[in-house]
Amino acid sequence: MPQHYLAGLRLAGRKVVVVGGGTVAQRRLPRLLAAGAAVELVAPHTTPSVQALAESKELVWHPRPYRAGDLDGAWYALACSDDANVNAAVAAEAERARIFCVRADAGEHGTAVTPATGYHDGLLVGVLSGAPRRSAAVRDAVLDGVRSGLILDGDEQWGDESPGPGVALVGGGPGDPELITVRGRRLLSRADVVVVDRLAPRELLDELPDQVEVIDAAKIPYGRAVAQKAINQALIEHARAGRFVVRLKGGDPYVFGRGFEEVLACAEAGVPVTVVPGVTSAFSVPAAAGVPVTHRGVAHEVVVVSGHVPPGDERSLVDWEALGRLRGTVVLLMGVEHIGLFVDALIAAGRPGSTPAAVIQEGTLRTQRVVRAPLSGLADAVAEAGIRPPAVTVIGPVTGLADPAVALSG
Repeated sequence: MPQHYLAGLRLAGRKVVVVGGGTVAQRRLPRLLAAGAAVELVAPHTTPSVQALAESKELVWHPRPYRAGDLDGAWYALACSDDANVNAAVAAEAERARIFCVRADAGEHGTAVTPATGYHDGLLVGVLSGAPRRSAAVRDAVLDGVRSGLILDGDEQWGDESPGPGVALVGGGPGDPELITVRGRRLLSRADVVVVDRLAPRELLDELPDQVEVIDAAKIPYGRAVAQKAINQALIEHARAGRFVVRLKGGDPYVFGRGFEEVLACAEAGVPVTVVPGVTSAFSVPAAAGVPVTHRGVAHEVVVVSGHVPPGDERSLVDWEALGRLRGTVVLLMGVEHIGLFVDALIAAGRPGSTPAAVIQEGTLRTQRVVRAPLSGLADAVAEAGIRPPAVTVIGPVTGLADPAVALSG
């Protein structure tokens, strides 16, 4: 059989007809919609996900069987119903109308095939081998190589595609270097300057080229207000000097990370900023310790609280009376130093002292430690175990659930 001729179709604004609303359509539709195609779906029934696309007006759904003439005006067609006769009829109409058509159930009888595709930083990778599993495996290997830098992606020859002067505010996740987002890791690999927090994933710094300047934000002048102003200034000065600056933070920049303060400072200085959300420690660290912050029938709310300012402090913006009346999950960040005050405030406001609680130190890292205790005894348990920051405290019935994986591994 002759090899396929690879081509990229510009489908933006052009009619594409998809016949069939099952799982095959569910897999193919997002890529078509991302390409800007004007998709018309013909199917008596669809999966809930496909129906949601129709209800959100991302495509036009004709809830009926296929009939001749449905391809009129189309540029491209996909026959992916669960009826081989219908798919054959669609392919035949497409052949007569000179419309390229993918036949999902019998690719050799269509006039086009769908490659195994993947996207990375403006690079769309497509692989065709005649064996779908092999194509997918090769695609994944190529993308992994490009993302890790083992395979060059041509950036050296694409000067207009480089980030250029500016700042990227990157959430590094809870600590494990593998939990940074793909986009965050890619931008970090392109940095000229990295301004890094103490809680950012440290191992990633070892992967940076020697010429990258690393500024430890923890060594910027003491005092939170002074330090933040100095950090803002460092970002602005390096960006104005023509450098691409990555501000690498732990967790998510906007979850008690002062990220928006840095965005505002850069915006005021006319410095462009890209914000890359991160995996917040508020949810990922409890998960790493076998604690789901929600569970059906157990917790219907999650409140994330900063422990930087203790209860009773005039700077506190937290309604501890309201928190004490809640029945769900309270996640406390930066709360180890004043853990006793937080416990007393919650119990005084009505939270039972028997409420399960846990403190996870250095979550997601090999040094992770977990202390569990009833709320009334949590402060003593933390002191006895010698728990130190960084640590995340979880209070609520979910903490009393047993994670089967953790139980088996323990």
